[in-house]
Amino acid sequence: MIHVLAVITAKPGMRDAILQSFRANVPAVKAEKGCIEYGAAIDAENAPALQTKWGPETFLVIEKWESIDALKAHAVAPHMAAYAGKTREMIASRVIHILSPA
Repeated sequence: MIHVLAVITAKPGMRDAILQSFRANVPAVKAEKGCIEYGAAIDAENAPALQTKWGPETFLVIEKWESIDALKAHAVAPHMAAYAGKTREMIASRVIHILSPA
């Protein structure tokens, strides 16, 4: 299994618009062969003081894939290209971590 944590930081005021496009794309991603988990997360409200917040412009995409080949196929899927085209100008930064279980 492959884990992916993508840290997406929007340009000021654009996070909700990116998340709207992201949510519209989720069903197509979850239908991909090898997709185990795919969803977005933001800072929890009223969390304990130990929380380190990402901030109001950032969200994480948390993914699990059956294999690296499934992840590679996901990266070149037509719906991902369409999503990237819709959101590219709204994103300030994107950092992707691809991890193996320890």
